Amino acid sequence: MVVAALALVGLFVSTYLYLYKLGVLGSLSCAVGSCETVNTSKWAMLLGQPIALWGIGFYVAALALAIVGTGAQYEHDRRVSMALAFLSGWGVLFSAWLTYLELAVIHAICMWCVISACLVIAIFVLSVLDARSAEHDGNDRNDRVRQSTTE
Repeated sequence: MVVAALALVGLFVSTYLYLYKLGVLGSLSCAVGSCETVNTSKWAMLLGQPIALWGIGFYVAALALAIVGTGAQYEHDRRVSMALAFLSGWGVLFSAWLTYLELAVIHAICMWCVISACLVIAIFVLSVLDARSAEHDGNDRNDRVRQSTTE
């Protein structure tokens, strides 16, 4: 549920940035950094779409996986956690690339982009920890089944 909440916050951040990119919002509220410089740079687009739209897609996928993972049938199943770890791992790498561009190329930082990067890192860490926990739970359950069949 924590991952789902983080993904929901990320979805709100990405949607806010996307609405700015569409021109729905006149300016970005940015207490720290230069969000408009970053979001109007040529690096704010990927394959003809705003980076914020890609962020929306990422957070929707993360939210969906996190919600699926809360189901009883997936309580001890590692697959959802592994999928979330893989997805968020790509998100961490992509966020690192975007942060590099902000610092080394654009020479401006977007507070919202930093918040998004922190959310992606938190989702990644939690999903890896959950996958490891599910692996250990599965091993314990397999050991109990083996022990009961040998008795």
